[in-house]
Amino acid sequence: MSYLGIDLGTSGLRALLIGKDGETIGSAESHYAVSHSHSGWSEQDPAAWIAALEAAVAALKALHPQFAGLKGIGVAGHMHGAILLDAAGKVIRPCILWNDTRSHAEAARLDAAPGVRALSGNIVFPGFTAPKLEWVRAHEPDNYARVAKVLLPAAYLNFYLTGAYVADMSDSAGTSWLDVGARCWSRELLEAGRMRAEQMPALVEGSQKAGTLKADHAVRWGVGADVTVAGGAGDNAAAACGIGALSESQGFVSLGTSGVLLAARDGYRPAPETALHTFCHAVPDRWYQMGVMLSATDSLNWLSRMTGRKPSELTKALGDTLHPPGRVRFLPYLSGERTPHNDAEIRGSFTGLGAETAVEDLTRAVLEGVAFGLRDSAEALRATGARLDRLFAIGGGAASRYWVELIATALGVTLVLPKAGEFGAALGAARLGLVAATGRAPETVMLAPEAGTEISPVKALAGAFDDAYGKFRDAYPAIRKIQ
Repeated sequence: MSYLGIDLGTSGLRALLIGKDGETIGSAESHYAVSHSHSGWSEQDPAAWIAALEAAVAALKALHPQFAGLKGIGVAGHMHGAILLDAAGKVIRPCILWNDTRSHAEAARLDAAPGVRALSGNIVFPGFTAPKLEWVRAHEPDNYARVAKVLLPAAYLNFYLTGAYVADMSDSAGTSWLDVGARCWSRELLEAGRMRAEQMPALVEGSQKAGTLKADHAVRWGVGADVTVAGGAGDNAAAACGIGALSESQGFVSLGTSGVLLAARDGYRPAPETALHTFCHAVPDRWYQMGVMLSATDSLNWLSRMTGRKPSELTKALGDTLHPPGRVRFLPYLSGERTPHNDAEIRGSFTGLGAETAVEDLTRAVLEGVAFGLRDSAEALRATGARLDRLFAIGGGAASRYWVELIATALGVTLVLPKAGEFGAALGAARLGLVAATGRAPETVMLAPEAGTEISPVKALAGAFDDAYGKFRDAYPAIRKIQ
């Protein structure tokens, strides 16, 4: 028996095949483009996702005979995207993606509507799904009039696989149409967004069965007629399943292009005023909260472009011993910021520059600025009662031991680097497919990876980093006033 996890990313799709005990059998990837036809627009043709999926499946089928024993599929997808379907199930227009900001005015209007934050548990961000539909209503009325169903990217792949309109709770929590505490579509939120209940897909938990693989797919793929397709998950919920973060005090720091600090929660404790995301988890009766900063490794990559040095060269030049915070300060708002400021217009800055400032000083400032941006999220999470004692550190930035130790010290949290192996969204999706197909308890499947290096805070520098963080927080209102 085998199980397939599909991670539908913004720039490409990754398919991971695992066995009944969760061991990796093989993986395949396929890539596609994003269209930016106007400033702030970000769109994709869902047909590209289908082509990528079929290419990945063909590769796995050709290389791994275990694929023929496929029993379950789970799909993880980038959240918030709006795929509009007509009454025949045909795509009306390209998908408006999560990083599309054209609907900022519509988002502000919805966010200000009575009861929206209370029911959804979140600020209505421009990237969320509901304001996208309001934008289409205002600017593309002919397309809007044809909308019979609205699906998120993962749900669209589920539709392709099963022929059923089904979405999971974790992904749907990012639409601003879901009552996140009650885990159901909200009549009040739908009315605020001028949508109808019949335009929504059916809801299931991510670890529950959403449908069965269509017969024509099964024949073409060379698998049995009884392949279960799980509800699936939004990408970060799937990543939490991949790294075993299901319960209170479990979570991770992700140092990717953006930075994410995620904590699993046993209960529903929304705090929209902090700009934290509070979403349903992919398993029943669990939630998760996360803070998101928009420029994490992107900040280091920017400095790399400015200096002509590779990111690894910049961090290597700092040595192996953590320095106290430097005089140069960096605000990492190159593309605006989400948690805790919800400010799309703020931009980054260096302060404290002097004639003696060297590239190494700028590098330290960038790493510290990102660490303090993540601490903003940590402070918001702690205010809701989340325990952050020991977290996994993942993502490309975690390759820098110096940076991880800096973040551990700034956050006051021990960070753990997983040993080599699978632990991301594709694994989480495959695990959801396994649970849906077998009925096994999620806690017995979604286990943490084997821990590698543990990096503890440098206690001797904790006070210095606390002081520097206070100055970092004070700098935001001052720079906002100038800009």
